[in-house]
Amino acid sequence: MGVVRFRTALMFASVCLYGVCLNAQQNRPDDPPVATYSIIAIDSETEEIGVAVQSRIPAVGSIVPWVQAGVGAIATQSFSNVRYGPEGLKLLAEGMTAEEAIQKLTDNDPDAARRQLGMIDARGNKATFTGEACLPWAGGKVGKHCVAQGNILHGEAVIDAMIARFEQAEGTLAERLIDALQAGQDAGGEKRGMQSAALYVARKDWGYAGLNDRFRDIRVDDAPDPIAELRRIHRIHKELFRRPE
Repeated sequence: MGVVRFRTALMFASVCLYGVCLNAQQNRPDDPPVATYSIIAIDSETEEIGVAVQSRIPAVGSIVPWVQAGVGAIATQSFSNVRYGPEGLKLLAEGMTAEEAIQKLTDNDPDAARRQLGMIDARGNKATFTGEACLPWAGGKVGKHCVAQGNILHGEAVIDAMIARFEQAEGTLAERLIDALQAGQDAGGEKRGMQSAALYVARKDWGYAGLNDRFRDIRVDDAPDPIAELRRIHRIHKELFRRPE
């Protein structure tokens, strides 16, 4: 009996220790806020849809942009809930509009007050959401062909500049998105500075060898001027991976 009791006590202690470790993992400190400005847009003529983003964290392209050809594009930022990406695209694919999908996602998120989210569906419906607890300045606006949002910015002028530049610019969707990012930076950008940028444009069967929809997926994970580097890499990518744009 003594041996049995000892083994039982040992197993109980092990379970308790595991529980403490698991609880510590679940209650780890928050990751840094994704202080970001982004723009999402659709080209009704080419059916391209995409996101461009710049942030003062490394590798923003692994967090913010989510795109699916024929479905929609999403930017999730400011203490990003990355589940908004795949779950939002699923809702759009099921027929929800961008506004309806954002409402459903944020209604079911107890931490929505800290989130920021922009979305366009394949029909061109656009919506943006900024929680009341996002770090200022934070906000978003809907343009004629795009939607832009940002947090920890120098002011509303950053958003206005991105939308204005996108709607006035010429060239491919990717080029106009990059131009819009630069306009946002020229208007003050993010208060903490620059570090990474990303561009993700999807078009049906225009990915590598025509085997997927990932048309332009370019990431600058860490650079003094990530937007300039994004533009440089895009030029190379466009030259190598030619399409009749």
